[in-house]
Amino acid sequence: MAIDVSALGSIELSLEEVIDRLREVSRDLDDDDEVGSELREVERQLHMAFRRLEKATRRAIT
Repeated sequence: MAIDVSALGSIELSLEEVIDRLREVSRDLDDDDEVGSELREVERQLHMAFRRLEKATRRAIT
């Protein structure tokens, strides 16, 4: 089965946008704010997922 690399690229862009939006929201919250802490953790996890998706996309291209 062929992988739709353009779809993966689109998902990467969407995920990057979500990460950026989370960063903006959490930036306005204090470091000791529980919600801010949770949002920063979500951002961190999504960033790790983004890196893995990038890696998978690169492998699909080669």
